[in-house]
Amino acid sequence: VQLQASGGGLVQPGGSVRLSCAASGFTLDNYAIGWFRQAPGKEREPVSCISKNDDRTFYSDSVKGRFTISRDNAKNTVYLQMNGLKPEDTAVYYCRALPDYWGRGTLVTVSS
Repeated sequence: VQLQASGGGLVQPGGSVRLSCAASGFTLDNYAIGWFRQAPGKEREPVSCISKNDDRTFYSDSVKGRFTISRDNAKNTVYLQMNGLKPEDTAVYYCRALPDYWGRGTLVTVSS
């Protein structure tokens, strides 16, 4: 059983990046999936979540209107499309199959 976040990197302010959360050994559509982030020196915080059955989505106030979470059950993957990135979005991003599994994080650095 493994959950892996990927897609991070260095991006300029105002830019975009899409993170992927891929699962192996279990099926993601059996779970609500959350994205979390942890900036240097700060606690891990929730960013977004997509529900299990009806794909309702939730966003923190800091990313609402800029980030979009979605899932592709055929690929057993959940995505986080991040637009309008700001330096304060710099963090390690983690996905979680709630409540059971945490994935390894991927670093997003927003800097010019």
